[in-house]
Amino acid sequence: MKKWLLILLLIQQVNAPAQEHKDVIYAKTPQRDLTLDIYLPPQNTNAQLIIWVHGGAWHAGSKENPPKELLQKGYALASIEYRLSTEAVFPAMIHDIKASIRFLRANQKKYGYQADKIILWGSSAGGHLAAVAALSNNDAFLEGTLGDYTGTSSRVDLLLDLFGPSNFKNILAQSTPHGLNVRAPALALFFGKPLEKVEVKLVEKASPVFLVDAQDPPCFLAHGNQDPQVPINQSIELHLKLKALQVKSELHFLNDMGHGGKDFSAPDFVSLMDQFIKENL
Repeated sequence: MKKWLLILLLIQQVNAPAQEHKDVIYAKTPQRDLTLDIYLPPQNTNAQLIIWVHGGAWHAGSKENPPKELLQKGYALASIEYRLSTEAVFPAMIHDIKASIRFLRANQKKYGYQADKIILWGSSAGGHLAAVAALSNNDAFLEGTLGDYTGTSSRVDLLLDLFGPSNFKNILAQSTPHGLNVRAPALALFFGKPLEKVEVKLVEKASPVFLVDAQDPPCFLAHGNQDPQVPINQSIELHLKLKALQVKSELHFLNDMGHGGKDFSAPDFVSLMDQFIKENL
């Protein structure tokens, strides 16, 4: 009887839902309070934290329903919201992401995860924002002063960037007609003016390839080879720039995949991300 009771308890632990902390306020802005959701895996009370940055062409999307495949691998997951480009222009959203990192790092004991080292994960526009935040450690212009933890580090220690733009100086020239119709108006909202009217220095501050240096964290990049929205050359260029400066970088091409798709959440692909984290963090 005791044996069967023990087995039942173990089954219940395996199937137990993740513990959640929803709508935690991490910073106040002139536009609104910014919140995040924390998901803790049931079997790890001190799990390594991954921060998810949602996509949506910078003007849409939300923190709701983040991908949870890595949560199921035993990581803690924080899904953050940030000011959209319809609310505030660049670099506001980077200031928000860095404020969330500082908040989550400062409150790791309170919520029960491990955040001495931070993993940033995003796709599409979220991958771009994650890359800007990860590759701009110690950049005063992109740091911002939001939140109550400005003395805490916003350092990022590992990046998972899925099909995110990396170079706004050439992305429109590389784009398909469909991609151009999507990207040009989205970038006009992002910068608050058409891309061709944005100062070159600001375009470079928003482009991960121009932020790369030898002290950057390990980067895992992935792109569908049939992506009609973000040219695959964007990930290739970032990967080559990282490798040239001897920063650890892996670039994975997903055959017959467009802008996202089921293969980016498939078990084999999630295992690649998991392995990269374990080898490099």
